[in-house]
Amino acid sequence: MTKFLNKWLRKIHRWIAAPTALLIPVRLTIEVAGSPSAIEFWAKWEKLPSILMLFMAITGAYLYLLPYIVKGQRKNKTAQT
Repeated sequence: MTKFLNKWLRKIHRWIAAPTALLIPVRLTIEVAGSPSAIEFWAKWEKLPSILMLFMAITGAYLYLLPYIVKGQRKNKTAQT
């Protein structure tokens, strides 16, 4: 189960990274040189990059800590046997 979860979390993290990386420059471009209608349109979608970045931070933190979690589990298994 853990390998299955790790595999999918890595895939999800990668797929979220691409749109997030694209949305941030788009946001800056619209705010700096955008027309009022574009800024008004963006106001509806403004929270999307923040939500994606939050999800990336959560999955990234898990993936970062994963080797340490596995190492601790291995130590517990060897200590029990």
